[in-house]
Order: sequence, then C-alpha cells, then structure tokens
Amino acid sequence: MADIWLMRHGAYEGHRPGYHAPHEAALTPEGREQVRRSLPLPDGISAIVTSPVLRARQTAALVAHLTGLPIVATSGLLAEWRAPSIVLGRTTDTYPPAYRAWRAHRLINPSLRCEDGESLTDLHARARVCANFLHHTAQKHGPILAVSHTLLFGVLTHIREGPAAFTTAGRSPWQFAERHPYTPWRPAGCTR
Repeated sequence: MADIWLMRHGAYEGHRPGYHAPHEAALTPEGREQVRRSLPLPDGISAIVTSPVLRARQTAALVAHLTGLPIVATSGLLAEWRAPSIVLGRTTDTYPPAYRAWRAHRLINPSLRCEDGESLTDLHARARVCANFLHHTAQKHGPILAVSHTLLFGVLTHIREGPAAFTTAGRSPWQFAERHPYTPWRPAGCTR
C-alpha cells in the first residue's frame, strides 16, 4: 500500500479548456458528485492534506466529512501553479500579449516570470520541497491523501524532467477527482 495518494480536486465554476481559474472558483454540484464517486479511498489512508485554494479545500473537506478522516495540513506547497494575475479568469483566445510572449520563451528560459506569476524553475523548486513535505507528513500521520491541482501533480510526478515537467504536466492533465499513488523522488545519495 502506498503511503501517499494524490487526488485532484473536483470540477469547479467556470472550468473550460485553457482557463486559468481564480482562486475563489468553488466546486460545482458536479464536482461534489465526482468527489463522492471517487470513494471509497484505498485502505489505510489515515489523514488528508490539501492545497489552500478553495476548490481543493472544498474537495478535502467533503472527503473528510464522508470518510471521517482528519485534515492535518493545508499547505501552500500544494497550491496550483501561480499563473500571472493578468490571465486569471481568461482562456487561450483572450490571453494578453505579455502572457503569449512568456509562453513562447518559458522553456528557453525557465526562470523567466510573467509579471506576478511563478516561473517554471520556481514551480519545480516548490514541487521538490512539496515532495519532502508529503514524505514527512506521511511518516508522522501514516498514509495520506494529498488534494491539489493538475499542474502541480504533473510536475511532482515528472520531477526528474526539471522545470520542463510543466510542459509534460500540461499535456497529460489529471481528470477531476482522479487519484494515484505517489512515491516522492529523491536524488541519488539522498537519504532524507
């Protein structure tokens, strides 16, 4: 049995392809139903950790309510990739020129940020810290369910690719309320 399970939040208000949801986008009734259908959880899970973003917190709270499991941490390490505020609430056809330019250069210079957004290098570094956080939380509380977002999970599960894992994550998004076991990656020689 895995010590860590990753689960994407349920469907949220305004979702459509290429949409950068505002943090306050709440679960829809369909999203709540997706979460209900994702149960039961794998045997042995003893606690939940979650992203602070509303749709993830609502997903975690619903799972906690339906299973009786405690939410032991809400951590910004589990937050979705921090898109620049100029694209929140927008879709591909309405992205501003500054964001389009950033997208064209993000793999050439992964440390490049678009305004107040998170660079690919920053997201990758956060994912590495998040992997350690999940490992240590599972050591302390037993097997955990981590509720978060598709891009962060994509980077976590392809962390060996470095900052380019962002692109892989975007090509293979997780379905709403999808769940997978996770083993944190550690570089060779790392015993922590």
